[in-house]
Amino acid sequence: MIDDIAWKASDDLVPYDEALAFMEERAAAIRAGTASECIWLLEHPPLYTAGTSADPAELFNPEQFPVFDAGRGGRYTYHGPGQRVGYLMLDLDRRGRDVRRFVHALEGWIIAALAVLGVEAHRSSGRIGIWVGEGPAEAKIAAIGVRVRRWVTLHGFSVNVSPNLSHFGGIVPCGIAEYGVTSLDALGKSARMMDLDRALRVHCPDFLREIRGSEKAT
Repeated sequence: MIDDIAWKASDDLVPYDEALAFMEERAAAIRAGTASECIWLLEHPPLYTAGTSADPAELFNPEQFPVFDAGRGGRYTYHGPGQRVGYLMLDLDRRGRDVRRFVHALEGWIIAALAVLGVEAHRSSGRIGIWVGEGPAEAKIAAIGVRVRRWVTLHGFSVNVSPNLSHFGGIVPCGIAEYGVTSLDALGKSARMMDLDRALRVHCPDFLREIRGSEKAT
C-alpha cells in the first residue's frame, strides 16, 4: 500500500478484456466507498486499443492483432509483451478535482521514473506522451490515455521497456505519424520490468502530492 492505495503487479500477460472489467468494477467500488484506490502494473498480449478519437484510417491491418474499444481518450495504441502498462484507479474527488493537474502529474511521474533508469525524457508541447531525443531523432517512449468517471480515474500509461517495436507499424501511434517510437531496450538500457516498477514506486509519493496541488500538500 502507498498512501492507502493498493499496489498490484502482475507477472503473467493479462487479457485486455479482463483488465478492462477489473478497472470498471474497481472504479465503481471506489466511488461507492467499498474498495481502496488501486495502481495496477501489468503486460498485455499483443493488441491494439482504440480511444474515443480513433480514426479507422490509422489502423492499417486490423487482422494483425485483436482491436479493442478502450473507452479512454486518444486514438490507436499498441500494447504487448515488453511494455509496462499502468492502470490507475484513483479518486480525484478526495485528491482534488483537477484532471489537467492529474495528467501533468502523471507525465512528471513517468519522466522521474525514467530518469532513475538513466533516460532523459520530456513532455513535448502539442503532443501527447513522453518523449526522448531531439529533432528528427525524437521518439515516443511512453503513452498516456486516461478516462475520468464520477471523479474516479481509469486507464493510465504505458512505457516501452523491450516490446517488439515493429508491432507499432500497424497503426499511427496516438495519431502522430511524424515521429517514431522507441524503448529502453532500443536506447541501450538494460532495465527490466522490476527496475521500472521500483522507480515508479519510489516516485509515487511525489506523483500523489502533485495531484493534490501545493495548497493540499503536507
